[in-house]
Amino acid sequence: MRLSKYLGDRDFWRVAKRLALPIALQNMLTSSFVLVDTLMVSRLGDLTLSSVGMAGQWAWFASLLAFGLCSGMSVFVAQYWGVRDFKGIRRVYGIALLTGLLVSLTFFAIAFFAPEGVIRLFNKDPDVIRQGSRYLKIACWSYPASTLTLVMSTVLRNTERVKLPLYVSIVTTITNAIVNYGLIFGKLGLPQLGVAGAAVATCVSAWLGPVLILIVSAFQKNLLMGDIRELFAFGPRNLARFYKKAVPVMLNEGLWSFGILALNMIYSNMGYEYYAGVTIFKTINDVAFSFCAGLGNACVIMVGKSVGQGKISRALSDSWRFTVLVPLTALLIGLVCIFFREPLVSLFAAGDNLSELTLATAYMVIIFCSLEYVLRNIPYVQVVGVFRSGGDTLMGMIMDIGSLWLVAIPLTFVAANVWKLPFMSVLMVAYLAEDVPKCILCLWHFISLRWLKPVTEEGKLGLAEFKKEKKKS
Repeated sequence: MRLSKYLGDRDFWRVAKRLALPIALQNMLTSSFVLVDTLMVSRLGDLTLSSVGMAGQWAWFASLLAFGLCSGMSVFVAQYWGVRDFKGIRRVYGIALLTGLLVSLTFFAIAFFAPEGVIRLFNKDPDVIRQGSRYLKIACWSYPASTLTLVMSTVLRNTERVKLPLYVSIVTTITNAIVNYGLIFGKLGLPQLGVAGAAVATCVSAWLGPVLILIVSAFQKNLLMGDIRELFAFGPRNLARFYKKAVPVMLNEGLWSFGILALNMIYSNMGYEYYAGVTIFKTINDVAFSFCAGLGNACVIMVGKSVGQGKISRALSDSWRFTVLVPLTALLIGLVCIFFREPLVSLFAAGDNLSELTLATAYMVIIFCSLEYVLRNIPYVQVVGVFRSGGDTLMGMIMDIGSLWLVAIPLTFVAANVWKLPFMSVLMVAYLAEDVPKCILCLWHFISLRWLKPVTEEGKLGLAEFKKEKKKS
């Protein structure tokens, strides 16, 4: 059996590298927003670090809903791009813009008018609530900007214009780091605002993103800058068709992220020092595993484009390759994180700003989760990369949410509150109870090929021909 069947041939890697590397680098830079905040805020102590981490969960929840919306939009954009249906792309872009802004403004309103209530979801400590609320009430102004950037970047990525989002992320990341340094510690002639300075820096750099994309797009005259009437040239039938694909993905990401929030509540109520250790791992993980996300996005573009064109055999061969490559990449990156865990954690520790318990927790979480992420990335590439690009947004949601809400959350709650297990044992229960059943279900659905559901006429004809050929053979 040739390795190229699972690891890719020259043509596969030529396209995959061109798409995956810029997307991976952009994801890494986007994740570094949180990394810079966490690194600098960690100098203020583990209570402040934990408070900002809890406030960041609300932004993470909002961003995952926006990601779900964009994943639903990707089903159409990637397949429309395959047949060069530019009007169709602009139409779904307009729907996604309006929907994304509505969702982000809802999260903004809750965070701005009731920040204490949001932080209280995660921890009842009055000092944590006070610090977290101070950060959240300012940082929430970044939510609409982040959503706009994500929607526009998704359109550009799925039409194979991956460099502009990358360049914009480079500029905004550098801006975020400079303003963070100045406002948190009172450097560069800026006032010393502490944790509030980190929130202001997040807002400044977040709003720079959509502004730069629009300015450059105006010069490039890309798909973002078409006739404004085409953006809103949709009726009830177009909305129904879009939301039929997008709503399951938004529900998927929303219910999954809400489930992760529920798990984080369990962790944080076992002690804020434990949660500070988890925050360190998540910050490192978001950056380190950006390459897996890059491959996942390349999978969406390549498989979705082939499905839209009716090239079903090519879509299947590429989907098999990504199914092998993404978990393999996760394993390699995980081993690197384990090997360098001490210097990575030391980035957050300056003197006695973090307790021994926080640091010990961070080391243990890095070791376990870096190995377990092989399991986590098997269903990730299936649900996010393969099923959605093929047009199936419903079954991935059922598998994702069922494993989390029916298995992982109940078992984790019992492990923490009934069995009274140590923190690391509770964390292991949470991860394995979600990922093991999900791996089995996703691989079964992948092999069945029932995820192939084209939205273009060319794709539907290609699938019909593929099924005829399969019956003959």
